[in-house]
Amino acid sequence: MSGFVEKPEPPQVPGLVHLHTGKVRDLYRDGAGDLVMVASDRISAYDWVLPTEIPDKGRVLTRLSLWWFDQLADLAPNHVLSTELPEGAPADWVGRTLVCKSLRMVPVECVARGYLAGSGLTEYRLSRTVCGLPLPEGLGDGSELPEPIFTPATKAAVGDHDENVSYEEVVRQVGAETAAELRRTTLDVYGRARDIARERGIVLADTKFEFGFDGETLTLADEVLTPDSSRFWPAGTWEPGRAQPSYDKQFVRDWLTSPASGWDRAAEQPPPPLPEEIVAATRAKYLEAYERLTGERW
Repeated sequence: MSGFVEKPEPPQVPGLVHLHTGKVRDLYRDGAGDLVMVASDRISAYDWVLPTEIPDKGRVLTRLSLWWFDQLADLAPNHVLSTELPEGAPADWVGRTLVCKSLRMVPVECVARGYLAGSGLTEYRLSRTVCGLPLPEGLGDGSELPEPIFTPATKAAVGDHDENVSYEEVVRQVGAETAAELRRTTLDVYGRARDIARERGIVLADTKFEFGFDGETLTLADEVLTPDSSRFWPAGTWEPGRAQPSYDKQFVRDWLTSPASGWDRAAEQPPPPLPEEIVAATRAKYLEAYERLTGERW
């Protein structure tokens, strides 16, 4: 069992219909039929949405996504229509709300990997492949791949884990033409973002995108290139053959699996609240990633 430790009650806003509460975002529909996406400060780990929030996290994700959308505009259009707050919305929604086009979503997580880590590393150690794609011998934890690869995954519900699938499975689900467009766009966007991040002293190890169709146009949706959807490593300390320090929720994962938390992941009991020092360290990493990438002070 996993999911929400304490599922939040979404605010009810006149003129908006609540559609979904996700791990981080709440989704509404407005009177014009557009989507209103609100990024909370919730944080998840090991398929649990934790009871402790990370202050400002939702605003960091929103502002960083908007910055990336601008950097990528010539490669892929995005779903953002406005950052204006809907009338009657809670004051806390300021800086964390996007009004977006309602797209025909593609039921695939589009993952690009330029380095070996996570589930890709696990599969490589077993079969020298990632999502069935053969890779050369001699790679280790954190190794750069000969070239970036497209490794799609299924989109899981809250409490479930995304599962890697083959490119052939994507073709089966969405058709050959759409699958090819997803792969091409994912790798193009990853390549641009990897180069931008590298100039700012950050290794973009991997990332995942969500796409939908606006009519016949493939369009970037949800968030892009944030610490929640990407592995960012400090370039100055990158060293293949070991786990890399990262700009994400690794502090949370490490504490949860340490004796200090008292939590047994295998027992399927909800994780405990996070201590203040872990919250502060995690918030600092999210802000550092934002500032290093954008060049802006928070």
